[in-house]
Amino acid sequence: MELVVEGKGSFVGKHQGRLRVTCQQKTVTEVPLIHLKQVIIVAGGVGISSDVIRTCSEEGIPIHFVSGRGTAFASLYSAGLTGTVITRRAQLLAYEHKTGVAVVRAFVTGKLENQANLLRYMAKYRKETNVALYEELMLVALGMRDFIHDLEQLNAERIDDIREQILSIEGRAAQRYWAMVARIIPNELEWPGRETQGATDPFNSALNYGYGILYGQVEYALTLAGLDPFGGFLHTDRPGKPSLVLDCIEEFRQTIVDRAIIALVNKHVPLEQDEEGLLTETTRKKIAEKVIERLESSESYEKKRQALRFILQSQARHLALFLRNDRASYEPFVAGW
Repeated sequence: MELVVEGKGSFVGKHQGRLRVTCQQKTVTEVPLIHLKQVIIVAGGVGISSDVIRTCSEEGIPIHFVSGRGTAFASLYSAGLTGTVITRRAQLLAYEHKTGVAVVRAFVTGKLENQANLLRYMAKYRKETNVALYEELMLVALGMRDFIHDLEQLNAERIDDIREQILSIEGRAAQRYWAMVARIIPNELEWPGRETQGATDPFNSALNYGYGILYGQVEYALTLAGLDPFGGFLHTDRPGKPSLVLDCIEEFRQTIVDRAIIALVNKHVPLEQDEEGLLTETTRKKIAEKVIERLESSESYEKKRQALRFILQSQARHLALFLRNDRASYEPFVAGW
């Protein structure tokens, strides 16, 4: 299970094999370490003891820090996880070769396929009730093949030579995808369209917060696989920017976060905001619960039903194997519909 902690004055301590959360000297919750998969600290004003940090490190339990807007700004885990030199050398060398091009093509193909399949998933529930919308969703989903075809036609020795073309394809596909998302969410949301950083409307804020939770999962999966979260391929290198996380998260956004948030608003669960435009603590808890629930749900993967959390970790391992030339190719994860 996950422990999500927020609220000014909250404190995370260790007590007899459990993590105990207190606020104003009252116990809020206790979680046995043996059942704990991760700790997520939200916003500011939360304290955590050094004993908790050490114990979580020893037990392989990551601690992620996320802002109230969903920006993941830090993670703590055992220093021993970053010691896989061979994989990281291969990762850095791949940037200058066709291996890097193949990785980016797979990431973006996975993103486009999953955007299409989420639209198909949403369409099938409208086949009887709204035939026109059903047909439009299916048509746009089918049209994603054109973008994938354009992507397949790009060829280069180095990713730097085709980065702008790939970003253009990705951007045009995203416009169509989000235009259809706008058609399947409640009109009362008055959604202005997709906005990332600085978004103040509730639906974008919910998406961004959900992505922040997923971001920590991806970073931890990459680290466990021996990869450097900062050594990306499509997203350009900048100090403090974990570009490989931003690359790898693309094939999982739709299946894990978009689907969870769309389902939430279509059930007319209110996305409440405070005076500053931030999601309220109650709303953030609902979003965290839904995203974590989605991570634990299963999808078809390698001829079995597997939890999405497992699939994410397995994909990170496949990426590491491919970069080391221990695997013939890296195939993106594509969810069913």
